[in-house]
Amino acid sequence: MPVRNSISRAGSLAAAALGLALAAAHGPSALAAEGTIRGVVEIRRSQAATEARAASAAMGMPAHRPDELRPAVVYLDAGPRGAFEPDEAARARMDQLNQAFVPHVLAITVGTTVDFPNNDVTFHNVFSLSKTRSFDLGSYSRGDSKAVRFDRPGVVQVFCDIHSHMSAYILVFAHRFFAVTDDAGRYAIGHVPPGTYTLTVWHEGEVRERRPVVVPESGGAVDAAFVVR
Repeated sequence: MPVRNSISRAGSLAAAALGLALAAAHGPSALAAEGTIRGVVEIRRSQAATEARAASAAMGMPAHRPDELRPAVVYLDAGPRGAFEPDEAARARMDQLNQAFVPHVLAITVGTTVDFPNNDVTFHNVFSLSKTRSFDLGSYSRGDSKAVRFDRPGVVQVFCDIHSHMSAYILVFAHRFFAVTDDAGRYAIGHVPPGTYTLTVWHEGEVRERRPVVVPESGGAVDAAFVVR
């Protein structure tokens, strides 16, 4: 047999063996079709806006915080088997605008750095006493921005030391299988390997519901609707 053909055949066998090893390492679901978990979360709880604190420096700003969507976060309690490598370059943003944090709810993966720009005419002092990630950025003015990196999974509640009515949440996940609901309450978690999971709905500081969900071997869409009271 010519040397070139022997090398080619040996390479093909090695590639096949590597493919089988990878399949065994990742389990049978690694070769199956992925699915999407989707649905609507209907919020029936009161979400009244809070009044902004009066301040002489706030001339021309809204007298009240704008009505804001208080979205839910839908996620898998535990992500599918496999390593999760934090993205060291991942960044997200939480603005300070009209004496409110925008967005009110931010969902990120471990390793993400969040920027906190001040777009108000007043000073802000962003801080958190949460066990997941405590920090105090000190007072800074319009046009300035400070950043915090989040290295552990968990829930971080954010406040402003100058404006007591300002608050927000950052949910930090050790996997990518989560979604924040949109203006219509819709969500979609894509690229979920087949398997049985626990699907969780979080809203305003609390887990509101958990339920099992099954993504079939054939993949496709799995619908799950929730009502938060």
